[in-house]
Amino acid sequence: MNASLPGGYALRVLDEQDVGELHALIERNRARLARWIHWAQGQTEADTLAFIGRVRAKEQEGSGFSRGIVTPGGQLAGVVGLTIDRQNRTGAIGYWLDAASEGKGIVTAATAALVEHGFVHDRLLRLEIRADVENRASCAVAERLGFTLEGVARQAYSVSDEHQSDDAVYSLLASDPARNSVRDWQLAGGAPQD
Repeated sequence: MNASLPGGYALRVLDEQDVGELHALIERNRARLARWIHWAQGQTEADTLAFIGRVRAKEQEGSGFSRGIVTPGGQLAGVVGLTIDRQNRTGAIGYWLDAASEGKGIVTAATAALVEHGFVHDRLLRLEIRADVENRASCAVAERLGFTLEGVARQAYSVSDEHQSDDAVYSLLASDPARNSVRDWQLAGGAPQD
């Protein structure tokens, strides 16, 4: 699954050749990512290579996939991913973006592409996004796409040994009328291409 996004951004498959560039992107954004994401605190280049291996294996198994978000010039700007629970026909979406690319609707459009792919291609019934309640940018993505805030899972995610985040839990069902919001983002950014 690849997709065109607003402003000439796009989604593409990650491979081993991306390790150096992806790790450099993590390094540039480490301080801001580490506030919300556990792995960002100590991510090494070897960890980045292992991540790419895991997402490639996940895609081969049919249990999810991740895509690099790339700029119009072809440089990596972030990652968006979908983890699939086939037995329950559900999925969880996660994302992060380089600070220089924020505020352009890129993550919202990328997430919309994954939502449509999950509902149409993978025939999922429910998708979920979890974000620290204090991470307004991540919460806003779910809200713009019409996800329903189901509640807050207190101390649900270990950001560090000293900090557990309270996560806002958002969901969207395949049957929700709010899926029209996702389709609007798809039309604005271009339809996903398999």
